[in-house]
Amino acid sequence: MSTEREPQETERDGAQVSTGTMRESEPGESAAIPELVIISGMSGAGRSTAAKCLEDLGWFVVDNIPPELIPPMVELGARSQGNVARIAVVVDVRGRRFFANLKESLATLDAQNVKRRIVFLESSDEALVRRFESVRRPHPLQGDGRIVDGIAAERDLLRELRGDADLVIDTSSLNVHELRAKMDAQFAGEEVPELRATVMSFGFKYGLPVDADMVIDCRFIPNPHWVPELRPFTGLNDEVSTYVFSQPGSKEFLDGYAELLRIVAEGYRREGKRYVTIAVGCTGGKHRSVAMSEKLARRLVSEGVETVVVHRDMGRE
Repeated sequence: MSTEREPQETERDGAQVSTGTMRESEPGESAAIPELVIISGMSGAGRSTAAKCLEDLGWFVVDNIPPELIPPMVELGARSQGNVARIAVVVDVRGRRFFANLKESLATLDAQNVKRRIVFLESSDEALVRRFESVRRPHPLQGDGRIVDGIAAERDLLRELRGDADLVIDTSSLNVHELRAKMDAQFAGEEVPELRATVMSFGFKYGLPVDADMVIDCRFIPNPHWVPELRPFTGLNDEVSTYVFSQPGSKEFLDGYAELLRIVAEGYRREGKRYVTIAVGCTGGKHRSVAMSEKLARRLVSEGVETVVVHRDMGRE
């Protein structure tokens, strides 16, 4: 089972840094200049979604970085011995005066022979106004004016960058899933973006996991707690697992739910969902849910789903 590290976020000098999964360097691998994607475009056009998509594909993503810091970041990536092979940065008008330095930074990158691409997210005025009104937030450039004034100012500021873009995506009529699909088509190559699952056993008496996408209730299975010779053990022990899956309906439940998860996993992939948490519960989170979680995780792995198992409440009694 995979225990690949999940993306994390930190803040440095006002820039939000998201670190996607970074591959391990191979022995003897020579340093290489990282591939670079610059994400920009209109506020409200989907820059954050595009950045999140690249993060899920394994890119090292930095949001709202001053352009003058891009060349040093690429240089650090080149010195990482292959640990940071692909970098994506989001550059936009939130950088205010820093944004003016973008052209100079691009020239520096070209002089360093950095393989770079610019992705520009575009959208109609009507769509942008509707999105800003739906979240009740002002446009970053509207000042004391209207949303349309901020949009007009931003278009003027970004006109040259849009002309230099390698890929322009109009999101006027796209939803989040459709935008992710377009990004996947451009950057996933022949690889199908993986779904990563966390299977978490828990005890209902300690409360439902707040981050669960799906909850499975194993309390219909007779409780090994009431079998004196099994009570000290957990669902990780063969004796408990054998007992659980010898009970009426247990194997059928596992088979049925595994098939359900196979269908759900295919749908999640189509919709661009990359992470899912499946909570498996029993009374105390020690016996039935643990045994079921382990079996279910093995089924998911056999279906090509990267899976990690967490036993939240085991050991609390």
